[in-house]
Amino acid sequence: MRTALLAAAACVVAIGIVTGQAGAPAARNVRGGVEESKSTSAAVPDWSGVWQMVGPTVFDRATVQPQNGRAGDPGVREFPPYTDEYEAIYRKNIERIKAGTFPDPISVCGVPHGFPRIMNVPDVYEFAVTPAATYVLAENGPGILRIYTDGRKHPPAEELWGTYTGASVGHWEGDTLVFETRGLKESRDNDVIVDRTGLVLSDAAKVATRMRKVNDMMMEAAITVEDSKALKAPWKVTKQYRKLPAGTWAWDYGCAENNRNPISNSGKTLTLGPDGKPIDKNTN
Repeated sequence: MRTALLAAAACVVAIGIVTGQAGAPAARNVRGGVEESKSTSAAVPDWSGVWQMVGPTVFDRATVQPQNGRAGDPGVREFPPYTDEYEAIYRKNIERIKAGTFPDPISVCGVPHGFPRIMNVPDVYEFAVTPAATYVLAENGPGILRIYTDGRKHPPAEELWGTYTGASVGHWEGDTLVFETRGLKESRDNDVIVDRTGLVLSDAAKVATRMRKVNDMMMEAAITVEDSKALKAPWKVTKQYRKLPAGTWAWDYGCAENNRNPISNSGKTLTLGPDGKPIDKNTN
C-alpha cells in the first residue's frame, strides 16, 4: 500500500513539472541588465511571409500635395507640423529638388535609411517575430530595425548617442507590437532624410509606433513622431503593408552595383544611357 501511494505521488509531481504547475518558479537568467526567462514558448503573432508597402514612398500620404504626388517629383510636399526653422529647411529642400540638386543620402549606397524612413521604402519586407525581439528586414537596404521586447529599458541618456535606426524597446498589447524609438541622429550629419520630398527631422526626435496585422493580408503601423526642435505638435502617420503571394522571394539589394551615375559640376545627378554617356539635355 505504501509503495503504491509513493508511486502515485511521484506521478503527480512529474505531471506538474511537465505542465508547468510545479511549485517552484521557473528559472530565470539576468544578462546585460535584462531578466530573461529560459522559456521561449510565449505566444507571438504570425507575421511570416513577404510584405510590400502600400502606395508610393511619400511618408505622409494624408497631407501630400498634389494628392497623387510622388516623392522626388518637383513641387511635391507634405505638411508636417513643422516649427518655423524646419519649415524653412523643408522649403529650401523642395527648391533644391526642383533644381535637381537635392542629394538623397542613400544614393551613395553606403548608409542605412534610418528610422522612420525604413518603414517607408520600396521593394519588400520580412518581419521576424520572437518573444525577445522583432526584426524588420527591408530588402531595400541596408535596412534592419531591431525592436527588443525582452523587458529591457532604453539606455540612459548619457549612453544613448544618435544612430541611424536608434534604440527601439517595446512590448505586446495583445496582437499589437507597441514600441518607442529613441537615440536617432536624423539630419544632424546631413545623411538621413524621411523621404525624397525633402522631409527631415532633428536629433531630438523620438517615435512611438503601434504595429499590428489588420487581417491575414494587411499590416498596419501607426506612427507618432515627437521632435522638440523640428515639430510644434505630434506628427501622426499611418503606413500599410500588403502580404504578397506565398513563395515570393526577398533578395539581396546591391545598390553599389549600379552606383555609376556621375555628378555634374552643379551637383546634379546625371543619367547614363546604354552607351555609358549621359542622356540628360543639360549636363551642367
